[in-house]
Amino acid sequence: MNDYDVLRVFCAPHGGYGNRLGVVRDGSVLPGRAERQAFAARLGFSETVFVDDPERGVIDIYTPTLRLPFAGHPCVGAAWLLDVPEVVTPAGVVGARQDGEFCWIEARPEWAPPRTLRQYATAAEVDDLPVPPPGAGEWVYAWAWEDEPAGRIRARGFPGRDDGIDEDEATGAAALLLTDRLGRALNITQGAGSQLLTAPQPDGWVELGGRVLLER
Repeated sequence: MNDYDVLRVFCAPHGGYGNRLGVVRDGSVLPGRAERQAFAARLGFSETVFVDDPERGVIDIYTPTLRLPFAGHPCVGAAWLLDVPEVVTPAGVVGARQDGEFCWIEARPEWAPPRTLRQYATAAEVDDLPVPPPGAGEWVYAWAWEDEPAGRIRARGFPGRDDGIDEDEATGAAALLLTDRLGRALNITQGAGSQLLTAPQPDGWVELGGRVLLER
């Protein structure tokens, strides 16, 4: 089955970097969870999305080894590709909007999978961190202030799983959790150079945005 799109989500200003996302626009071609899980494992992206209703924005999200009720970069990518005002996930309804070069979603931090948010003293320390061995078991979001008054953060994401994803290039769910913890808007550079923007919203919601490009 080769009918899928590949996006890069949370690209840098010049269009580089970003986290790759597989999107199967017609989820009916792989209706079962086992089929979807096997296909996501074959693609090997950090997440793959199956669209079950393109008009309503109903999606189903898989890593190479498990199904997720919510994840940040799949929701941003799917919202951009489908051009819908909301994305429906098992965790809840995610608001979406397009604003120039950015696609934004609004979600709740409690929907995010567990992450260990580990602060370091400097961005250089984050840059120098070794990638943990596969199967370490703890999903670590390592971060440090680059410019605290401006809300600029340097981050790296280490899933700790034994599924071929040793480092996650851009992790929207972790950005939501960090924004909720710090209570302020953030401009995050993660991985090799991906950019994630966040802003707290009323009643515990957080807005998450970035650039999306169609790779294939």
